Amino acid sequence: MKSQRGITLFGLMVWAVILGAGALLAMSVFPSVNEYWTVKRVVDKIASEGLTTVPEIRAAFERAKAIEYSIQSISGKDLKITKENEKVVITYAYDKEIKLVDPVFLLIKYEGRSK
Repeated sequence: MKSQRGITLFGLMVWAVILGAGALLAMSVFPSVNEYWTVKRVVDKIASEGLTTVPEIRAAFERAKAIEYSIQSISGKDLKITKENEKVVITYAYDKEIKLVDPVFLLIKYEGRSK
């Protein structure tokens, strides 16, 4: 007799739960990662514009934040602006809490600096 091959109903249900949990996690985290990419792009653009004073840089970030709807976790006050080798460097760091299920949160710590 040939033995049958395949997946059982129980195995299919286990894989469905695993894939569903992974999809839930990915859908919950993606907006936060998209926000980080947007912040990074905006900070790099502002650093390359040649602005020299701290208030100008913060105001430029706030203007970009008003246009980019996805930036909500950071403001111009959270930017650390320094000069290295006569070049403006903007660094930032912030935390994002994502609620997964009722008592469980995912904490992501983002940080970056301009090019």
